[in-house]
Formats: sequence, structure tokens, C-alpha cells
Amino acid sequence: MKFLVRERLLGFGEDSWIENERGDKIFLVDGKAMRLRDTFQLKDRQGRVLIDIHQKMFALRDTMVIERDGASLAIIRRKRLSLLRNHYRVSLVDGTELDVSGKILDREFVIEYEGEVLAVASRRWLRVRETYGVDVTRDDMDPALIIAVTVCVINLADKEGEEN
Repeated sequence: MKFLVRERLLGFGEDSWIENERGDKIFLVDGKAMRLRDTFQLKDRQGRVLIDIHQKMFALRDTMVIERDGASLAIIRRKRLSLLRNHYRVSLVDGTELDVSGKILDREFVIEYEGEVLAVASRRWLRVRETYGVDVTRDDMDPALIIAVTVCVINLADKEGEEN
């Protein structure tokens, strides 16, 4: 499954549709402005909230939390001892850990589980400016979760890039 993500998606307080490869609107990322922390909601076409995403307050390192129906689903943070600045760890509540690595600021990265690629984010196969694609390579993966992880990682990397 391939999805098209517009760059303004991560503009604080802005909303943006995520489309499938046929151009159908699949998810809405609703950026919440006027909050103390970065907050997003991933909604379906009917406006139902699928996933809540927010920055964890009072964390030693920048951390994003993904929740579904009020329950924590995943925590995303930069790897502590990574030589690569663009390497993040996704800790799911069931104990599973996903790795996200690559050139995140360039929107060229992969999401992996134990060396198996679950999704690839890239601008290479698109000609549309300010857009990147997310290709979920495993059929059994939750596309909403993968999109949420992508939103979190890009948000964290962009904030880190602004600080440096």
C-alpha cells in the first residue's frame, strides 16, 4: 500500500489529507494548534479519530506518544547511543520494537522489525513538490500505525534539526 503525504502535514495547527496511490483521501492528519505540546490526530474519511499523537511532556529526550482509544500504543524516541542522528526506536506496548533509520530530514527512511522492512518513506518515486510517499510493504501491518510513526519521527527530526 502506497500513500502520498504532503509536507505541510507537519505544519503546526494545519490539517492535511493523506491519499492512496489512486488519489483517494484515506487519512486526515489534524494538527492541533494552541497547545503546550505538539498534538495531532489521525482520522479516517468520516472524521473518526483513529490515533492520537502527542509529545510527551517532561521527558529527558524528545518523545512522542501514539494512543488508540485512550490507551498507549507506542512511544517513539531517538536512539540514545546511535552514531546516526536519524535513528529512532518505536516501542510498542506489546514489547515489540521497531527501528526507523535513514535520512529522515530528506524523507528517505525505512521502518524495520528485526531487519525486515515494514515500510519505506521516500521522495524518489514522486514528482510532486513538497510530497513524499510511504510504502507499507507488509499486508498485515496497520497502515494507520505506520503513518502515525512516520508523523512522529518526522516531527522529532524536524525539531532536532531546528535546534541544531
